[in-house]
Amino acid sequence: MIRQFELVERVKAYDPKADEDLINRAYVFSMKAHGSQRRASGDAYFLHPLEVAGILADMKLDTGSIVTGLLHDTVEDTVATLTDIESKFGKEIAQLVDGVTKLSKLELQSDTSKQAENFRKLVVAMSRDIRVLLVKLSDRLHNMRTLYHIKSEDKRHRIARETLEIYAPLAERIGMHEMKDELDDLAFTYLNPDARDSIVRRLAQLKEEGGDLIAMVIKELGDILTADGLDAEVAGREKRPYSIWRKMQRKDMAFEQLLDIMALRILVNNVPDCYQAMGLLHSRYASLPGRFKDYVSTPKPNGYQSLHTAVIGPYQQRIEVQIRTRAMHEVAELGVAAHWTYKQGQPKQSGPQYRWLRELLDILDQAQRPEEFLEHTKMELFQDQVFCFTPKGLLIALPQGATPVDFAYAVHSEIGDTCVGSKVNGRLVTLRQRLQNGDQVEIVNSKTSTPSPEWERFVVTGKARARIRRFVRLQQRSQYVELGRAMLQKVWRQEGYEFSDKALDGVLKNLKASSTEDIYANVGAGLNGAREIFNAVFPGHRSAAQPQKDGKVVPIGRARKSKGKSKDQPVAIRGLIPGMAVHYARCCHPIPGDRIVGIVTTGKGVTIHTIDCETLESFYETPERWLDVSWDEAADEHTGRLHAILANEPGSLGTLSTVIGKNGGNITNLKITHRSTDFFEMLIDIDVSDLRHLSNIIAALRATPVISAVDRARSG
Repeated sequence: MIRQFELVERVKAYDPKADEDLINRAYVFSMKAHGSQRRASGDAYFLHPLEVAGILADMKLDTGSIVTGLLHDTVEDTVATLTDIESKFGKEIAQLVDGVTKLSKLELQSDTSKQAENFRKLVVAMSRDIRVLLVKLSDRLHNMRTLYHIKSEDKRHRIARETLEIYAPLAERIGMHEMKDELDDLAFTYLNPDARDSIVRRLAQLKEEGGDLIAMVIKELGDILTADGLDAEVAGREKRPYSIWRKMQRKDMAFEQLLDIMALRILVNNVPDCYQAMGLLHSRYASLPGRFKDYVSTPKPNGYQSLHTAVIGPYQQRIEVQIRTRAMHEVAELGVAAHWTYKQGQPKQSGPQYRWLRELLDILDQAQRPEEFLEHTKMELFQDQVFCFTPKGLLIALPQGATPVDFAYAVHSEIGDTCVGSKVNGRLVTLRQRLQNGDQVEIVNSKTSTPSPEWERFVVTGKARARIRRFVRLQQRSQYVELGRAMLQKVWRQEGYEFSDKALDGVLKNLKASSTEDIYANVGAGLNGAREIFNAVFPGHRSAAQPQKDGKVVPIGRARKSKGKSKDQPVAIRGLIPGMAVHYARCCHPIPGDRIVGIVTTGKGVTIHTIDCETLESFYETPERWLDVSWDEAADEHTGRLHAILANEPGSLGTLSTVIGKNGGNITNLKITHRSTDFFEMLIDIDVSDLRHLSNIIAALRATPVISAVDRARSG
């Protein structure tokens, strides 16, 4: 147990101006408040906040952080209140304690939504003052060090899993690699003890076999650097078992293939010395291709700087070496805590380590549900990175596999929303292109452009996915509202009533809707039927007889086909974005000019089919799902599908594409379904404006000698 004067002396050693009286008062207050409380180990509860304060002192944090560490559990677990804290220790300390207190229940909920909601609170709290996160990480570290006292194996597993998935990545993001490594390894102890024990045994075996080999390697490297006049310090550190395990999994390597089980580190005085040391190593030993990384000129987002290289070193040992200045080393070990400075009592919140926090806040703003926020955040925390540049030289760090769309959203949300194309290293590329380290990326924008739902299939950053989903969600709701209103108006007209929004006000409570717009959206999405809403408004009304055939109700689309035009106007289908409220059936590929009918699907809106589509037979017994629709004059381009048979001879495919292009069509997909000695059979998807346009292309193809037959495909 750390004694009171020892804690004060530890803080005063690195901060002579620390408020000794404040720390002493917090120590006494916390000890009295926790009184006789006990932890699972049987130890006095006060030992926990004291150890947390000790961890914060080891990171050389300010007095406010130390005091918060001592008090962080008092409001949650004792009779003390925030008012007590503020009156005795000031407003700033009270706010920090409050921030940590609100997160006290983050310790593993079995309910995913609760865990996600609490993680959302964590991000909000630490965005106001990063010290909340530092105290929380220290709290979690001590809890992990004493986790073996918890009897429930299931609870130990849940706590370890959350540590591995959330807290360790958060520690890494603020550059606290030493804490991150310890959290990882402690969690690994409980989640996969057999694997950890196996690696520990292998490491012990290597030590026995190698003897003084590592010490000899360190001495030889030190002699080489000193002989060239460098003031360098060479040290070796064994990698932790979890780090070794992750690398074996990630790179699919055996234990014997790993180069950096023993990480060698060279510390020098300045940046030129870093490159001089690297040059000496490369001139003396053979370097391993593809293993050099320069994080000095291109730091990681959390501020980490170092040169990484791998060589066949002394005694023919393959070794990985990190070269950095002593100042860089301090940042690498302690991250944000290494350069904690204050200006007028407020934390300095600038520099690269805060960019990721702003991105998390952007995701928080875009995500609809806590679970979605947690999903996107894990994407941000876990992935390895590539570094790309804007045309002006601004560095953008992205996860592996990132695309120009991810890059655009990383620069600014509006640039992502209006992205229409991209250039990588001066060359036009598709938006799906995967970016590589060092790529210079230029985004082409259009003020009238909007995000495409298709982008969600290939973006990898949480920020991009959250923004795209938000746009789709808002656009989809807008379309559901428009479609639902039209469907309700149609039913009102059929029953001889004039439609108005006020008619729905009286049934809002019964339908559990907060506004008439919610009712429209539910009808458009197929969650409520239009006639169901009508019956709720007019419960005593007797509906007009619906058309029947052989004693069965005939769907309105079929009735219109057999009896001519309906007296009522069908719902107009505008050129809506596919994948939103209106979907175009892939079985018949309807295009403007076709007679169409809509099928309402619960939660997905309306799927548009041609009136003679064979798929409609499966909906014949559910006429309430049929919706009479027609094309709006402003409908956009649509995809028509053709089935073609052409001669199997050189140039025939080129002739086909030329004819389609000359007639204003654009081939979006082509699939060969059968090939023989004389002929090809294929399905061709073509962007056309309407049925007449497609018919013109079919006629032009039929007039082409190499094309044996062409028809519109009705399925496939």
